[in-house]
Amino acid sequence: MDIIEKKGKKKKVLLMGKSGSGKSSMRSIVFSNYVAKDTRRLGATIDVEHSHVKFLGNLTLNLWDCGGQDAFMENYLQHQRDHVFANVAVLIYVFDIESREFDRDLVTYSAVARALSENSSGARIFCLIHKMDLVQAEYRQKLFEERSSLLKERSEGFDIIVFATSIWDETLYKAWASIIYTLIPNLSIIETYLRRFAEIIEAEEVVLFERTTFLVVCHVSQQGLGNPNDDRFERISNIIKTFKQSLSRFTSSPKSAPQFTEIELRAPRFSLFIDRLTSNTYILVVVKPGESDLNTAKMNVKIAREDFERLDVTGDGKKPARTRDSSSRAELDAGEEDAGRDTEY
Repeated sequence: MDIIEKKGKKKKVLLMGKSGSGKSSMRSIVFSNYVAKDTRRLGATIDVEHSHVKFLGNLTLNLWDCGGQDAFMENYLQHQRDHVFANVAVLIYVFDIESREFDRDLVTYSAVARALSENSSGARIFCLIHKMDLVQAEYRQKLFEERSSLLKERSEGFDIIVFATSIWDETLYKAWASIIYTLIPNLSIIETYLRRFAEIIEAEEVVLFERTTFLVVCHVSQQGLGNPNDDRFERISNIIKTFKQSLSRFTSSPKSAPQFTEIELRAPRFSLFIDRLTSNTYILVVVKPGESDLNTAKMNVKIAREDFERLDVTGDGKKPARTRDSSSRAELDAGEEDAGRDTEY
């Protein structure tokens, strides 16, 4: 198969907020495989910490973790305005729910949004109302709605999205997965391939995770199969990240290492496995209980790897992933003209 080289897409992401709001902690959990309790030893960010995070091969996040001390914020807005706020794809602004200076925080946020509108009018803004675990459960939703309403009023015309987050539960993964979802350049093609793949193997659910962060990239669920756990994907992300961190600690392997090749679970009502799909992704497949369905799904993942790898790297969507069901040959057609090909197995 011909491999087409394509220059990866680099997206600039600003991570901003008041000092102590939890920016560096969430960054370390999501991208460096920290667990929540380990973030207590992190110090305050000085000025701007730059990091390049490779995500799904074709996408690189140019992450700017900006110190939130007053002197730094003034410097960004007054002296480095054209530099810091230029060519921004996403602004993630973090608010500490326990801040006693929320009105002042709003003024600073509004100034940042104004600078962004002048230099990167096409950027998207996500606001994270953080440390929600510190609020009593019965007051969380009301307080979140009140803060969200105020933020939308002070966003200088941007159509913002607001999340309630905590490093102690799955809300952090849900927020960051939603943010990354908007940045993946070939996401619609990946979703089309994954949907057809799930149909062919008759999977009840298929979920694609990014390898390092284990954030959800996309998922396909069989229609008519309701699941009361709407946050199940984020819970899985949280569980696997904790599991990988434990493996790293006991095997002395790097936190960024793959840590495992496959996880399998067999239950009376379903079977599932998590396996490597490409060098940048893991796939979770849920099928009906039974040896044949499970083995067929595993075989199809292996067959489809080559073409999903190509899609991951190039994002051109020209060649479909190959797969077969338990009884006959089948093709994964992405819906593009002349995209299909016959393959004998």
